[in-house]
Amino acid sequence: MPPTDTATAPTTDVVGPVVLAAEAWTAREHAHAERADAFTAGWRERKPRGEKHAIEDFLFTYYPTRPAQLRRWHPGPGVVLARPAGHVPAPESAPRPDDAPADPYTVRGAWRWYRETPAGLTLDTDAFLADRGDTVRYLHALLAATASRPGRFGCFGLHEWAMVYRDRATGRDHRHPLPLRLGHDGTDRVVESHPVQCSHFDAFRFFTPEAGPLNRLRPTRETQPALEQPGCLHATMDLYKWALKLTPAVPGDLVLDCFELARDVRVVDMRASPYDVSSYGLDPVAIETPEGKAEYVRHQREFAERGAVLRARLLDACRSLLGETGT
Repeated sequence: MPPTDTATAPTTDVVGPVVLAAEAWTAREHAHAERADAFTAGWRERKPRGEKHAIEDFLFTYYPTRPAQLRRWHPGPGVVLARPAGHVPAPESAPRPDDAPADPYTVRGAWRWYRETPAGLTLDTDAFLADRGDTVRYLHALLAATASRPGRFGCFGLHEWAMVYRDRATGRDHRHPLPLRLGHDGTDRVVESHPVQCSHFDAFRFFTPEAGPLNRLRPTRETQPALEQPGCLHATMDLYKWALKLTPAVPGDLVLDCFELARDVRVVDMRASPYDVSSYGLDPVAIETPEGKAEYVRHQREFAERGAVLRARLLDACRSLLGETGT
């Protein structure tokens, strides 16, 4: 019989069968929900009022984040969630009064890719791989390729500038309802006076038509595994996207760690952008100056270090699902 954890459980991104007692896993579930609620509080407060936030909304509009989904805790593969004491599975035909709350075990048992075993509920990895195996294999290859490369730290966040390049000259509205810190002409001069070398397709695809030819690279969806590199802020933010795609086969704490990193990166991404973010109480990272460039690179390196840890954990999850071992 696998060991039962009743108190201080080890981290949930583990390999091998671990049975969590009901008291342990429901405590984790509650703590996870509280942490997720803190992350989504601003979005949930603004949305009913129709208020926009040019920085934070990105995490809920560009990425497919639903607060209810984010607050769901998952233990990951190889973990069994024991039944609460006295829990007796009801026949499927047994009615439940509308006002009778379902216990967490019963609720979770109805979630996709969970199955019940004699010891309790666990992730059905075979079913998950049958549905998402191609995604797992693609992400394993992408994450491994990215991790194998050194980070490049010379782009200075010009992708955001290239997304508004020559907007006024061509009669377009820029992407966010914020003023440009240097104005339109000043923004265009920054783009024209710097080498543009964006390696991330999902940033490059938003370049204005005039900015596209200025980029030294031509990233595409097909070349993403060949070009993605760990110094890229957007590649680091995308760790959260990959964690979502692997859910529920990654531990909930890993998903929230990826969200937290994406949130922190997004703030710097916008501070280094051409937009004036002073209305949010933020100072710019003035990448048009030597001091701003140095500050941007410091942030890049810090995020790359944090991202490397999370990327390795996601890779471990993929390897576990695919039955691989080693590094």
